[in-house]
Amino acid sequence: MSQETENFPKAPRSAKETLDFVWPYIWPKGRMDLKFQVVFAIIAMILGKVVTVLIPYTYKWATNAFGAAHPANLSFWELIILSPIIMVVAYNGARFLSQALNNLRDALFAAVGQHAVRGLSNRAFQHLHNLSLRFHLKRRTGGLSRVIERGKNGIETIVRLAMMFGVPTVIEFVLTAVILTNQFSWVYVVIITVMTVIYVWFSVWASNQRIQIRKDMNEADTDAMSKAVDSLLNYETVKYFSNEELEINRYNKATESYEKAAIKTYTSLAWLNFGQALIFSTAMLIVMLMSANEVIAGKQTLGHFVMINAFMMQLAMPLNFIGTLYREIIVGLIDMGAMFSLLDEPKEVEDAPNAHDLEIKNGAVSFENVEFAYDPERPILKGVSFEVPAGKTVAIVGPSGAGKSTISRLLFRFYDVKAGSVKIDGQDLRDITQKSLRKYIGMVPQDTVLFNDTIAYNIGYGRNGASREEIIEAADRAQISDFIASQPKGFDSEVGERGLKLSGGEKQRVAIARTLLKAPPILILDEATSALDTHTEREIQAALDEVSKNRTTLVIAHRLSTIVDADEIIVLKDGVIAERGTHENLIEQDGLYKSMWDRQKDGSDEEDLKVEAE
Repeated sequence: MSQETENFPKAPRSAKETLDFVWPYIWPKGRMDLKFQVVFAIIAMILGKVVTVLIPYTYKWATNAFGAAHPANLSFWELIILSPIIMVVAYNGARFLSQALNNLRDALFAAVGQHAVRGLSNRAFQHLHNLSLRFHLKRRTGGLSRVIERGKNGIETIVRLAMMFGVPTVIEFVLTAVILTNQFSWVYVVIITVMTVIYVWFSVWASNQRIQIRKDMNEADTDAMSKAVDSLLNYETVKYFSNEELEINRYNKATESYEKAAIKTYTSLAWLNFGQALIFSTAMLIVMLMSANEVIAGKQTLGHFVMINAFMMQLAMPLNFIGTLYREIIVGLIDMGAMFSLLDEPKEVEDAPNAHDLEIKNGAVSFENVEFAYDPERPILKGVSFEVPAGKTVAIVGPSGAGKSTISRLLFRFYDVKAGSVKIDGQDLRDITQKSLRKYIGMVPQDTVLFNDTIAYNIGYGRNGASREEIIEAADRAQISDFIASQPKGFDSEVGERGLKLSGGEKQRVAIARTLLKAPPILILDEATSALDTHTEREIQAALDEVSKNRTTLVIAHRLSTIVDADEIIVLKDGVIAERGTHENLIEQDGLYKSMWDRQKDGSDEEDLKVEAE
């Protein structure tokens, strides 16, 4: 992670903390162009509000001009200036200029706002990739994507409304109060101020009542999206068990909860708007009656009456927006809350402050008295020690739950050991950077998940920037070129989401080609053929032999027939090494490995007969 990202404060919880959190993106370091746009946007904002509060003056002058009597000896230009026509032109010109300045403000701030949204979204995405495997194993993909989407919208709301509408509203109200005191009397200002205080108090109170309703609606929305995505990702499983109706009912119940919460949200909004309208209309009635009474008494002109009406109508927009502003900021904070929780999620595995890059000499791997547990009450590895010499192949076998795949995760440092150490060429993994570690390790997993892109992209993922020729060569060595050539678009054929357009064997070959392209000195084969049929397994095994040649290889095996040539076989049971040796040694020991071999041999003999019959 970049130093810039690391220096940001802890994810916020209050409005002030949120603004402090967002400010580095609004006033970005090293981006003078964006800073100039912020300054010019503020200037346009202030000028726009000054022009806005002057609009009622032109309305007053135009009204008074209609009833004014002019001396007979006025010149043509004096008549033009004093005529109602010029005042009408001035009124509409001021309205246009006010809107133009507001639009200029929005245009200038657009780049700044979107830069902030992009920066914060990228930070959240980066943080998700830095979180532990434990977090991602328990996450719900649909819900997580919804949280990020709403958080992004919340960020945009905070940046746009708070920075470019909240401050202008305050400026407009202050300027209006000054003008009303000058043109009318302090009594008008008191009435309007009292109305504003009651209006804002009511808006805040009502909006606070709606916060829990909004939270409930968001939770229902997240739940519905999670169920929808989960169901669609498991499309085939749904079809296998004819459970379309079950999935529809689950989704319907989730959307029913959302429907009820949404109804409450919009109903409470209607009551909020009703209360705001009542408060404002009452104040407007009072000041207009006061002005009408003074016009009748001859203390004010007709222009004063239309002026106070224009001011109140003009004040209605920012006042209404104060309620909207508060509501939207609160909603934005709620929507950002889940995203900030992601940013608060601690990274389980971090580089040490003095971590250095891995220096590969021979590529020897060693586990020294390693202890590990996902749950403290259920230990997985209990003092496991073994070594994979440089260029050799060591296989790990054992019953399900013995801790085989845990070993590969510890070697990739998805988790840190609880005791003992894992070393490569004598270097403890906790002392080296994760990026350099994973640069030198290749993985062919049991279940290869591909990106929803082309075959070339998925193979090229092994080494970013690889040429087309290198990708083709890797495909040749993985023995998948013939299959690719049979596709209508060749290497540019799409593999579908998670690679669903390819068979299990084809996906494994893509994974092998990807690893060959990476050319790592250390290789992990994590049950790479256990999900394949016998015929496909034999073809894939030949490609695996190619990829593991002259590499330090750790094989997590389910099918023992694939590791008979390993330099050493380690048998795990209940988190400890039960047996170890070559295939022949272990057969002679007549222990756990021998019993596993006999069971699989009986099953494989039957499969061999089926293959030969075909």
